[in-house]
Amino acid sequence: RSMPTMAQDILAQAILSEGSLPSLYTSTRLAQQRRQRAMVGIDLASTAYILICTAMVQLMTPGLAFFYGGLVKDTSVLTMMMQSFVSMGISSIVWYVVGFSLCFGESVGFFGNPGTFAALSGVNANEPLMRGGEEVVAGIPGLLFAAYQGMFAVITPALMTGCFADRFRFKPYLIFIVCWLIVVYAPWCHWVWGGGWLAKWGVYDFAGGIVVHITAGFSALASLVVVGKRPQDEENKDVPHNVPFVALGTALLWFGWFGFNGGSALASGGPAVAAAVNSEIAASVALLLWLVIDWIRLGRPGLVGLCVGTIAGLATVTPAAGFIQPWAAFVLGAIATVLCYGCCELRKRFSVDDALDVWGVH
Repeated sequence: RSMPTMAQDILAQAILSEGSLPSLYTSTRLAQQRRQRAMVGIDLASTAYILICTAMVQLMTPGLAFFYGGLVKDTSVLTMMMQSFVSMGISSIVWYVVGFSLCFGESVGFFGNPGTFAALSGVNANEPLMRGGEEVVAGIPGLLFAAYQGMFAVITPALMTGCFADRFRFKPYLIFIVCWLIVVYAPWCHWVWGGGWLAKWGVYDFAGGIVVHITAGFSALASLVVVGKRPQDEENKDVPHNVPFVALGTALLWFGWFGFNGGSALASGGPAVAAAVNSEIAASVALLLWLVIDWIRLGRPGLVGLCVGTIAGLATVTPAAGFIQPWAAFVLGAIATVLCYGCCELRKRFSVDDALDVWGVH
């Protein structure tokens, strides 16, 4: 017999014979049993799905950096992209230390208790998230749920940067992110998703239409009261310096949005499928209609308008993505185009210097 076969026979006899290497076999079996007991209540398919969706939503922030970076003038591109990327770091730290607990901790008045899950204490990788003896989300590990929700906290403040482009220094921007996450994002997230008063009133937000897009859009608009307008003598300040960057950013955002909306079902199943399909339909309708409107008004179709229309469709369908039928997503895509295009023109009429139409689109 060959040497490998003889070695296998000897090892098998050693493991099976009494007193020979019993710890190897026993410890392996015990480890498997412990893992099986620890993962009770966890759906492995949903866990794998949400893990992938977490990575997809994380990819949206670099996509936003390219999208905004291409829309601004060439002297502002590095600042704009850095503002998006730094949010990935500082927002994640805030989320780990206290943000998750403020959003999903036990209610204390209008806010989540910062001590419930401070520094992710009590958030387990092998069992669902528990709060007050009850499951917050069934089927996936609590640590995965915290990580997935953290990706939303990362991209939301970065969305606002397109509004006040060229008007924020770096240090004040970092302070602004921390304060905004604690004072604005965390309360709204708790009210809608964390079992707060809006949730008790029956408010439904499937994937962040209120928590992400409305808070970012109106906060961006409010920030203009403080930072004011850009210098009026700047020429071509609204002309994109790199249209391919805009297209690349749109592609990354569109791809990530399948994890953003589809993953908000927090399980692999029908609602996740519905959310993903509805997102595609709404984005496609808005893309085409925005292109047609630009074609009629400007005399030619434009790639930038096409990309902006896509984002408008995706943002508009977000709060309803998992609740509606495909025909309703088609209708929402059409409504999104008309309303968002109108809002973008309205802010120009009132001379509101929302540099990249954050409020109008979101």
